[in-house]
Amino acid sequence: MFLVAVAISSVIALMICYSATLKLTHRPQVVESYARAGVPERWLNALAAVLFVAAAALIAGIWWPLLGTVAAVGLIGYFLMAVGFHLRAKDLANVAMPVVLMVLSASAATLHLVAH
Repeated sequence: MFLVAVAISSVIALMICYSATLKLTHRPQVVESYARAGVPERWLNALAAVLFVAAAALIAGIWWPLLGTVAAVGLIGYFLMAVGFHLRAKDLANVAMPVVLMVLSASAATLHLVAH
C-alpha cells in the first residue's frame, strides 16, 4: 500500500507541477484556455503557486501522512472548483483532466490515510 501511495502522490505531483508551469508561461493558448472557463489571467500565478505548494506537500506527505492527506483533500477542492468553472462555462471539452486529477487526489488522500 505504501508504494502505491508514493506512486500516486508522485504522479499527481508531476502532473500539477506541469500544469503550474504552463500557467506561469502566460502563453496565449494557455490564457485563452483558462479564459474560456472563466478564469482571468491575473489568477494564473496564484493558481500555479497553490499547485506547487500542493505538489511539495504531497511529496512531504510520504514521510508525514497527515500532510499528504491534507494536501490531497485540498486538491480535491481545487479540482472540484475547476470542474465547476468548466461546467458553468459549458467548456465540456476541457473538463476531463480536472475530473481525473480530482479522482487521483481522492485516491491519494485515501492511501495516505491507510498506508501508514
